Amino acid sequence: MKKIKIITDSTSYLSKEYALERDISVIPLSYTFENETYKEGFPGEFDEFFKRLSESKDFPITSQPSTGDFLKEYEEALNKYDEIIVLTLSSKLSGTYNNAMLARTMSEESRITVVDSRQAASNLKLLVEEAVDMIEDGKSRDEIINRVAEMEKGMAIYFTVGTLEYLKRGGRLSAVSTVIGSVLNIKPIIALQNGELELLEKTRGKNRAVKKMLGLIPSNINQISICHILNYDEALSLKSKLIEIFPKAVVTIDEIGPVVGAHLGPETIGVCYSY
Repeated sequence: MKKIKIITDSTSYLSKEYALERDISVIPLSYTFENETYKEGFPGEFDEFFKRLSESKDFPITSQPSTGDFLKEYEEALNKYDEIIVLTLSSKLSGTYNNAMLARTMSEESRITVVDSRQAASNLKLLVEEAVDMIEDGKSRDEIINRVAEMEKGMAIYFTVGTLEYLKRGGRLSAVSTVIGSVLNIKPIIALQNGELELLEKTRGKNRAVKKMLGLIPSNINQISICHILNYDEALSLKSKLIEIFPKAVVTIDEIGPVVGAHLGPETIGVCYSY
């Protein structure tokens, strides 16, 4: 049986403990904020950034790992493992996938498979966890890649935000729209569709936005992750509702980090599902 190594990027938001226990390499994306550049860390390390973001006039600039970052990881992994599977966030959200692919051409290509997950955050995490479970069950690289592709087709992510301010600061919303939206208490529902973030619709008030998001979740799902930014209490309340509505689903709570979360801001809450 061939030994298979999993590599992913920091937007999977795996716990540090899980990554260490399973020997998963998590290659960090970076962000530059208030004239300093930081590597994105792990859940449990994000609160300080978002608190600073809420008090700062500066806005972070994010960047993908370099080709060299991936190449170094490949060379080290191939000394211990027979094959590598790399799972990256959506190629439409970042150049991470492209750099992982370029690094592959500089290494032993036949032993490395790079997968564009077309996902991010909790759904990327779910794909990584599924791949790890399959490795432990003795599945082959092809079986794992096919399963990941199948799972991705049954995934979706929906977010709503606490304020429109960060969408404006990130250039995703005009100043005029922000003012009008704030006055009218407009809350957008943002979806990750076809690998990229899209505005699905707008609602009046956050409660309506959350209710609308719940209505978008199909009844046959088996996994729901509640994603949040500095919003654990609301996430916990939402978890109770989801357990009532979907008693057969596993419901978890995950944090969103700086790279994905900067454009959304504190008090963001979202649902990621898989069936």
